[in-house]
Amino acid sequence: MVKVRARVPLKVGVGSQIPAEILSFHGLESEQEHVALIFQQADKKADPPLVRMHSECLTGDVFHSSRCDCGEQLEETIQKMGEDGGIILYLRQEGRGIGLYNKLDAYKLQSEGMTTYEANNHLGFADDLRDFSEAAQMLKALDAHRIRLITNNPKKIEELQAAGITLKEVIGTKAHLKDGNRNYLKAKIEHGKHRLNIEQD
Repeated sequence: MVKVRARVPLKVGVGSQIPAEILSFHGLESEQEHVALIFQQADKKADPPLVRMHSECLTGDVFHSSRCDCGEQLEETIQKMGEDGGIILYLRQEGRGIGLYNKLDAYKLQSEGMTTYEANNHLGFADDLRDFSEAAQMLKALDAHRIRLITNNPKKIEELQAAGITLKEVIGTKAHLKDGNRNYLKAKIEHGKHRLNIEQD
């Protein structure tokens, strides 16, 4: 199932790099170009690998939008895995699965007062169209049947467990609260049941 492995040093901060491998896959039913980033674990006898399933977010990951916390979660994970090793599954499921253009339509509705979920529903989509079964297939192809998962999202936990992946531990990310994303994070907590605390400060 693993198609290609290639080395890719990742830039972190100023003048700092983290070595990693990027893997492509074949045989995925969706034909989406999901990839895995593998960070070498210093201690081969360490606990099961850290894993994060990160859904593509062009606006947050690349353009550093203040509307969400996606880019910050990705950067936090890269930093952690640079030290401890692990696997990031970068999944091509923009906008919780509705695609980039529909996500931009949802952005406009959010600017008019809707939550991220209300905007998706108004456009005719379910709360979350992402499917993590292929992420489970990718993990099995990497012989990662037992993992420590980095997430705040109960949907990811439930779907991985249903697919036969054993979660030894679930580790949350920080609450990356900033100007422009409080309502977004609040909706994720209240509607999506994400395990976040935005009142800690």
